[in-house]
Amino acid sequence: MKNNISLLVLLFICLSLNAQSYKFETVIDLETTDVISQGNTGTCWSFSTSSFLESEIIRITGKKIDLSEMYTVRNTYPKKAWNYIMRQGKTQFSDGGLAHDVLNSVKDHGLVPAFAFTGLEENATRHNHSEMLTVLRGLLNTYTKDVKKPLSPKWKQVTESVLDIYLGKNVETFNYEGVQYTPQSFLEFTKINPDDYVSLTSFSHQPFYTSFILNIPDNFSNGSFYNIPIEEMIKVANNALKKGYTIALDCDVSESTFTANPGMAIIPEDGNVDLKDLTEIVAEKEITQAYRQQEFENFNTTDDHLMHITGLVKDQNGNIYYKVKNSWGKNSERVANNGFIYMSEAYFKLKMISITLNKNVLDKKYHKILN
Repeated sequence: MKNNISLLVLLFICLSLNAQSYKFETVIDLETTDVISQGNTGTCWSFSTSSFLESEIIRITGKKIDLSEMYTVRNTYPKKAWNYIMRQGKTQFSDGGLAHDVLNSVKDHGLVPAFAFTGLEENATRHNHSEMLTVLRGLLNTYTKDVKKPLSPKWKQVTESVLDIYLGKNVETFNYEGVQYTPQSFLEFTKINPDDYVSLTSFSHQPFYTSFILNIPDNFSNGSFYNIPIEEMIKVANNALKKGYTIALDCDVSESTFTANPGMAIIPEDGNVDLKDLTEIVAEKEITQAYRQQEFENFNTTDDHLMHITGLVKDQNGNIYYKVKNSWGKNSERVANNGFIYMSEAYFKLKMISITLNKNVLDKKYHKILN
């Protein structure tokens, strides 16, 4: 009996030693601004890409500037409204968008620091666009409900008035560090060139090494994406990070194995894994191009959320994860890792919709495609 007990104790110790919970070590940690919350809005596209541009400004100039996400949102809504009106209401009108919408706004309207345009109503400390979106949608539907009648020329003016009420009037000049700027002159000050950035994707329903318009609901502006195989996408992303360039990321976060607490995103072989109960490192699925395509076409992978990749970490077994900056805040019981997510390569390969990065970091073999 004593021998049996001793064997059981030894077995328990061995199992306990092998069942190690995840422990992460930094591999690459690129500089970025603080994690903030997008509040009750669907404007992750602006928060993530603004954060991406903030890191680009740090890389290029060494200056840490908190950009206004809402200035971009304010200048993108009229474009969304135009698209909805011209399609006679036969398309989506929402607060969603993509990284290229930020770059389009930057090119057309410049940049401003956060303090110059907060987008917050008086005394508010948190963004909440639910009422504004309802009002805008109802307004635009009023203009599109009877397409047999001539469209009122006042629709643009009325739309702008609603945006002025909820987000504020567009800023024309402001002072930054004792100097007066316009949004365009401030863009010049940041050294950001919107034409330096490219969006990449990886889907086999279109030829690789060509560009195409990705048919997802939030692509209201019909942005084009350069298509490369998923294994090359991993190499592109890793190479960019190693060279000191961060990445804007569009991906699906609807999986139960993506969670802000404990701040991880993985694709376990065992589909019943609960991240909150993990006591050991689990094996992950092998992700192929065909499986990725299948999950996209059956809507298991959808365009949910945009974030910002700022580095790499590894677990104690040497497995690599992307350090992903989220926009759900960091001072909450529901958020771990100070607002960052550690995303495995398997999750990235399966659930990434697209990435946006500085095209100058790409290998020369892609330059002909981009031109």
